[in-house]
Amino acid sequence: MGKRRALVAGLDLGTSKTAVIVGEVSDRGVEVIGIGTAPARGLRKGVVAHVDSTVASIRKAVAEAEAMAGCEIRQVIASVAGAHVRGITSHGVVAVRNGEVSPGDVDRVLDAARAVALPAEREVLHVVPQEFIIDDQEGIKEPVGMAGVRLEVKVHIITAKSSAIENVVKCCKEAGLAVEDVILEPLAAADAVLTPEEKELGVALVDVGGGTTDVMIFHGGAVKHTAVLPLGGAHLTNDIAAGLRTPTAEAEKIKQFHGCARAANVPRHTSIEVPSVANREPRVLSRHILCEIIEPRVEEIFTLVSREIIRSGYEGSLASGAVLTGGTALLEGVAEVAEAALRVPVRLGVPQHVLALADLVGSPAHAAGVGLLLASGGQARTRRVIATRDAGVIGRVRHRMTEWLREFF
Repeated sequence: MGKRRALVAGLDLGTSKTAVIVGEVSDRGVEVIGIGTAPARGLRKGVVAHVDSTVASIRKAVAEAEAMAGCEIRQVIASVAGAHVRGITSHGVVAVRNGEVSPGDVDRVLDAARAVALPAEREVLHVVPQEFIIDDQEGIKEPVGMAGVRLEVKVHIITAKSSAIENVVKCCKEAGLAVEDVILEPLAAADAVLTPEEKELGVALVDVGGGTTDVMIFHGGAVKHTAVLPLGGAHLTNDIAAGLRTPTAEAEKIKQFHGCARAANVPRHTSIEVPSVANREPRVLSRHILCEIIEPRVEEIFTLVSREIIRSGYEGSLASGAVLTGGTALLEGVAEVAEAALRVPVRLGVPQHVLALADLVGSPAHAAGVGLLLASGGQARTRRVIATRDAGVIGRVRHRMTEWLREFF
């Protein structure tokens, strides 16, 4: 039996929903014991736009998760997302002390790699090592203990706006929660749904959220490219509301229960009831009309994803294709549209390593939430991520550098 750990809670702050997942992490995976969700009212495109509404959503989701799990939640690992997120590559070089690479040498070379010039309003969220190089020998994953005189590292640095992170921490604090760590949403989702083989051969994680679509490319076992596109499932909902002249809340329900991303897959004679605005009588319309509204927007999203992959330079290196996560991935026909646009095999990303309540969290919509739990346990250690916090947020978000070095070296 795997070694058990204390209960942990992940807070997935999305544009459409707020989700809290509570679980017990062991070496075998995560045993989910509680989940709570609430509509997100205070976020826009993944960023906090109204503090009080966000706090109310967090409290509601936490209360639901506490009731199900039978415990009190006092601290969480929170997700962060939004179009403000940027990914850049960097390179660090140091001289090896004593002729053999030590954890201290790794610490110094990573510090050298993260010493990049950033605007005052931005900070480093994650530093992801891609490979180490010792005396021109490339492709090294574990440098400690190797002989050499010169140590280099190539890293992928993920940055975010300081204010966006601080607002997430503030909302959690006002909801009575301490923030143990802040993790980029698609990075957490990748931990939950991608296999080591996919990351090694090359794969694109496409997280289609409510307000944004996140693209993260892996190759050689490491993150190579990160991008955030300002389109998501909420745009489909708005298109439906305008096209069918129905309230936005009703448009969301229609999308979830009757939507399809491929109009050709839907018979023209199938009908749906559409509520009208201002207490007018509901109307009966063809479901095919609904799908003709949805399809162009879904095609637009994946066309932009395709362009981003081409821009990254890894379009020919995705041997494992693409993996879709996020609530919009559940829309019927999305995988077909994605395959046509990306021209690679596409599958839905269902969380792995879930030992209990898999029927509740075994969905692309909960990939990030499960990934946040895994970030506290053994499964995430293969990710080789250091979340290095700058001053100001350090006091409220635990510095993970020491833990990472202890676990790996």
